[in-house]
Amino acid sequence: MDFSDVSTVIKTWIDVELDHKMLLNTEDPLVSVLQDFNQPCYLMNSNPTAENIAKIIYEYAHSQSLEVSEVRLWETPNSFASYMT
Repeated sequence: MDFSDVSTVIKTWIDVELDHKMLLNTEDPLVSVLQDFNQPCYLMNSNPTAENIAKIIYEYAHSQSLEVSEVRLWETPNSFASYMT
């Protein structure tokens, strides 16, 4: 599969679902407050660590029938988290 096709699928999903949203655990006490004020949130069943964000991106890619083996989420030019199965 062409990398640009993969990038389009994943980037579009990230832009719609994650970008400019507060990533929170579903149990976070701020969820109801933010939702009351119609603030954009993405709720996770786990803590929104870089490792867990990489995992949800991996799971989305896999759900789209992309043959993914690893997702790396770069936090800084020298620091990243990865998820693979």
